Amino acid sequence: MSKIAITSEGPALDDLVDTRFGRAAGFVVVDLESMETRYIDNGQTQVMGQGAGIRAAQLMAGAGVSFVLTGFVGPRAFQALSAVKIGVVQNMEEGMTVRQAAERFQSGAVKLADGPNRRPGR
Repeated sequence: MSKIAITSEGPALDDLVDTRFGRAAGFVVVDLESMETRYIDNGQTQVMGQGAGIRAAQLMAGAGVSFVLTGFVGPRAFQALSAVKIGVVQNMEEGMTVRQAAERFQSGAVKLADGPNRRPGR
């Protein structure tokens, strides 16, 4: 099965989802078969003037994920993810844990996005 990445405020399944994609604190990569996780720190984007979403998309491509679950994705990041065939699930709610987001994905209770839901630079 596939690996997914969930924007997260911390490295664990019980940490909260970070609703930002490009400037998320990091990404919890979940292997859906084993539920094994690894954390990818995204702290370097916090000081970037622009290009954080594209940089985050590059990290996701390097991690070999098939889907990204997050709150909001801007147009450049969405385009970068689409270019490398990574599906995007948006509108993950504040207060949701990474585990809850993964379970929601596994149950099919999410919808793949067909476009960005955030303006550039927001």
